[in-house]
Amino acid sequence: MSLSEQYIGRLEDKIGYVFKDKDLALRSITHSSYGSGRRSIVNYERLEFLGDRILGFLTAEKLYATTDTDEGEMAVRLNSLVRKETCAVVTKRLDIGSIMLISPALDKQGGRGNVSILGDMCESIIAAIYLDGGLTATREFYEREWSSMFDSQNCSLKDPKTTLQERAASINKELPKYTLLKRTGPDHKPLFEIEVHVLGQGTAIGNGRSKKEAELAAAINLLSKWKS
Repeated sequence: MSLSEQYIGRLEDKIGYVFKDKDLALRSITHSSYGSGRRSIVNYERLEFLGDRILGFLTAEKLYATTDTDEGEMAVRLNSLVRKETCAVVTKRLDIGSIMLISPALDKQGGRGNVSILGDMCESIIAAIYLDGGLTATREFYEREWSSMFDSQNCSLKDPKTTLQERAASINKELPKYTLLKRTGPDHKPLFEIEVHVLGQGTAIGNGRSKKEAELAAAINLLSKWKS
């Protein structure tokens, strides 16, 4: 079995879907940096574009079917459920970062934990399932991964930092502390590594292209640790 076949098999196991078009599956987890950016290697960017729209449709459809709120509140909820941070939570839960095809340089810079990249890859996988198996297969994947976010407790309109702050305060009345560990990369494309610490509840590290993105990643990672 080739390395590509191994990666595809692991992807299928993680998302609960078997692809007929294996090249499409591989493309959905291939970052533009892979192969040192050679144009001959097809990446997931076009899939991400399509997946973003499909995710929006499925979320709007479910909100319409399961809530009786007005248009304004549905719009706010939709934005919360389709944003990059939410998609990254799904991708982290499935451990897709471990099978991403990215360049060694980006890997060293924490690309596998980057919120933006993980969010984009989630959308690309949604598009790949849609193109390969149609709307029914895509909706099944969506229901498995998003349904828990719709219940009254988990369908929060708050970002992960706010959620972490509230949960930390309810445990020991302590606020999370964010610390910049390092800043790498050129000035026009920096990468930040930030650690979040909650007294007595552990730490987690996040990476991002801005301090805000890195803090969000760290908050998501610590919330994920608490869930597991």
